[in-house]
Amino acid sequence: MRGLSDGDVVRVHNNRGQILAGLKISKNIRQGVIRINEGGWFYPLNPGEIGSLCRYGDVNILMTGLATSRLSQGNCGHTGKAEVERFKGTLPPVTVLSQPG
Repeated sequence: MRGLSDGDVVRVHNNRGQILAGLKISKNIRQGVIRINEGGWFYPLNPGEIGSLCRYGDVNILMTGLATSRLSQGNCGHTGKAEVERFKGTLPPVTVLSQPG
């Protein structure tokens, strides 16, 4: 449909933000539907820049900031809209295993 293949690195984006994700195509998910179980923590490619690409896939930036309650402030399950396209460009380095510098 969009020329995407299993294993592609994709940019998932909407008017709230953009993230990188690995693509896994499944016949158990309806065509045109995106399922992201959990991303990483927020790690923008360009810190301080509004809308910067989140290299670790923090899916929360694509959704509203609605919490489960005032007490827990837990993350609500959300349904939202986003687009997916193959990531173009050089992938940013993965530094999750490195100590902060």
